[in-house]
Amino acid sequence: MSTPTATAKSINVQKSNLTVALAGNPNSGKSTLFNLLTGLNQKVGNYPGVTVERKSGKCSLPGGQVVDILDLPGTYSIYPRSTDEQVVTNVLLHRSSSHYPDIVIVVADMNNLERNLLLFTQIQDLGIPTIFVLNMADQARKRGLRINTKKLSQHLGQVPILLMNARNGEGLNELKALLQQQIKQHASPFYDVFPLFPEAIAEVKYLLKTQTYYEAYLVLQHFEQLPFLSASEKEQLTHLRNQLHFDKNTLQIEETKERYKRIQPILDEVLTLTEEKGTTSFSQKIDRIVTHRVFGYLIFFGILFLVFQAIFTWATVPMDFIDYLFSQLSEWVKVTLPEGVLTNLLAEGVLPGIGGIVIFVPQIAILFVFIAILEETGYMARVVFLMDKMMRKVGLNGRSVVPLISGLACAVPAIMATRGIDNWKDRLITIFVTPFMSCSARLPVYTILIALVVPNRTIWGFINLQGVTLMGMYLLGFAAAMVSALLMKYIIRAQKGGFLIMELPTYRWPRWGNVFMMTYEKSKTFVIEAGKIILAVSIVLWVLASYGPGQRMEQAEQQLLSEQAQMPGDEENMDNAIASARLEHSYAGIMGKWIEPAIRPLGYDWKIGIALITSFAAREVFVGTMATLYSVGEDFEDESTIKSRMQSEINTETGGPRYTLAVAFSLLVFYAFAMQCMSTVAIVHRETNGWKWPLIQMAYMSVLAYVSALCVYQILA
Repeated sequence: MSTPTATAKSINVQKSNLTVALAGNPNSGKSTLFNLLTGLNQKVGNYPGVTVERKSGKCSLPGGQVVDILDLPGTYSIYPRSTDEQVVTNVLLHRSSSHYPDIVIVVADMNNLERNLLLFTQIQDLGIPTIFVLNMADQARKRGLRINTKKLSQHLGQVPILLMNARNGEGLNELKALLQQQIKQHASPFYDVFPLFPEAIAEVKYLLKTQTYYEAYLVLQHFEQLPFLSASEKEQLTHLRNQLHFDKNTLQIEETKERYKRIQPILDEVLTLTEEKGTTSFSQKIDRIVTHRVFGYLIFFGILFLVFQAIFTWATVPMDFIDYLFSQLSEWVKVTLPEGVLTNLLAEGVLPGIGGIVIFVPQIAILFVFIAILEETGYMARVVFLMDKMMRKVGLNGRSVVPLISGLACAVPAIMATRGIDNWKDRLITIFVTPFMSCSARLPVYTILIALVVPNRTIWGFINLQGVTLMGMYLLGFAAAMVSALLMKYIIRAQKGGFLIMELPTYRWPRWGNVFMMTYEKSKTFVIEAGKIILAVSIVLWVLASYGPGQRMEQAEQQLLSEQAQMPGDEENMDNAIASARLEHSYAGIMGKWIEPAIRPLGYDWKIGIALITSFAAREVFVGTMATLYSVGEDFEDESTIKSRMQSEINTETGGPRYTLAVAFSLLVFYAFAMQCMSTVAIVHRETNGWKWPLIQMAYMSVLAYVSALCVYQILA
C-alpha cells in the first residue's frame, strides 16, 4: 500500500486574529520568551474545564499587527504524563477550539537539542506551521557548540530556524519580522506513522476527518482524555482499538525510537562541538558544593535565613507608611464625609479591612522576588534535587518536592502540581501534607503577631529576631508536613517512593524583567483575590459589629453612662469602654461569646474567636477582621494604626495586654497547622474525587492546630 502524504498547509499571518502558541520542554526558556513578547500585556486564567493555568498576551509586530500569544505548559513530548502536559495535547488536536494556534513557535534549549527535537518533530507532523527557535545560543557558544542552521532547516523541511537568547532579547526583532511572513508547512511528515498501523489510522482519519495521519494516530492514542470528542465518537474509537488490537504503549515506544533514529544522524551532521568550557564546567563546579550532602543543606538554610531577614528588615518602612496612610485615610473619611451609616462603613469597615491586607504587599513582594531569583538562576532545581532523598525517607515521591516548594506561594496550584506524580498513594500523601507548607496567605498573620510580641532587635549586627522567628514558623510547617507524611506512609501502606529524574539547568544571571513580572503577577493576584474576600468579609463583619438584637447595645451603653454619672472619670477611657461594650453586645460579639468557652483555654477572647471563624474563608482574613473589629467606634483622631490598636488591646481579666507572648505564639502555631482555606478544601475535593480525604484532612489539621496551640499557651502562660 502506498503511503499518502499530508496536504501542505499555509497560513497568512497578516490576519488580525492570528494565534501563536509557544511550546517547548521545561527549562527551555519558553516563558522568558513569552514575557519578552508580551511584556505587561498579558493575563492569567484557566483552560476551560481544567484548573491548569493558562497564560496569554498580546504582541505588537513591527508592521502594526497585533497577535495573540499563548504560552503552553512545558512538555517533553506529545505523550502527556500529567494534566499540564495533557493540556498541550488537547490544544494541538482540537482544531475547532478558539485556542488552536495558527503558528507554533517551538522553543528549544540549543544545549539539549536531541530531546527538544523530539517534541518539535511531533508538533510539525500535526500539520501546523512551525518556527523553530534555538534558545540559549550564548551558552552554546561558550561551550564551543556550533550549528549549521541551513542544513538543519533542510532536514526539517525548510522550517524557519532562528538562533536566540531570550534572556537579553537577542533575536527578538528577527522573530517578530518572521511572524509577519507567510509560514508554510512542509508537505511530508518528518516521520510517517502510517505504516505503524495503517488500517486503524486510516479509519480514524476517515471517521474524524483529521488533516494528517499523525493527528489521527494521536487521537487514537489519547481519545479517552480528549474533552472535545463526543461520547459516541469515544465509543467508536474504543471499539476500533479493541477490534484491531491497537497496542498504544508498544506503538508509542516504537514511534519514539524511530524518531530518535532519524534525529541523531541529523545532529551528527549539523552540530560541531569543540572542547567544553565556560558555563557547563562552572555549573558543575558549583553543583559539587550546593548539592553536597552537608554543605548543600547549610547553603540552603543560609539562603532561607537571608530571605526571612530581608522580609522584616527591608519591608518595615513601606509597611509603616501604608499602615499610616490607611489610618489617615480612615480619619479623613470620618471627618470629611457627612455622618451616617455609609461613612462609618467606609471608615470603620472597608478601609481598615483592605488596609489590613495591602500593608503586607511589601513583604509578599520581597518573598516572591527571592523565589523568582532562585528560579531564574537555576538554584531552585538544585533545591528539588537536594531534598529528594529526604522526601523519599518519609514516604513522599521525589516529584513531591515541586508541589511542596510551590506551597510556599499557594496550596491550590501546589496541590494541582501533584498531577505529575504517577503513583496514586504517593500523590495522595503529597496532597495531604502540602497545606502544612506556610503559604503567602499565612505571611500577614505571622508578621503582625510576631511584630506584636517579638522585639525588633538585631543581635551581632545582622540577625533580626523577628526574621529568625518568621523562619522558624516556615520550618515548623515543613516539619509538620514531614511528620504527617511519615504517619500517612504507614496508615495507607504506601510503597517505596519513586526516584526523581530531572535535568539541572546551567546557572545564569536572573533576567530582571522575568523577576519583575513574577513579583508583579503574584502580588497582584494576592491583593485582588484576598482583597475580594476581605472586602466582603469586612462589610458583613462591620454590619454584625455595628448592630445587635433589640436594644442590647443601647442598654449596655446606658449602663456605662449611669456608672460614669455616679463615679466621674476619664472621658476618653469611657468612650473606649462604651465602644467595647457596644461591640460586645453586637451580633458579632454574641457570635464570639458563643465560641469563647472553646477557645478560652488557648488564651483567646471572643474577638479573636470571631477572627478564627471569618478566616476559614481564607487565612489572611484574620488581619482584616482584627482591623475591622478594632476600628468600630474609633474616632481616629489619635491617628492610631492597626498594629498600635492591637498592641493597646487590654485583657479585661488580667488588666495586661491581650497579645502576650503566650497568646501570640499560640495563635502562630494554630495558624501554622489549621486548614483555614476553603479554596484548598475545594481543590483537594476535586483532586481526590470525593469528600473523604478533604474531611479527614480538615479534621486532622484542626485537631492538631487546637492541641498544639493549647500546649504552647499552657507552657508559655
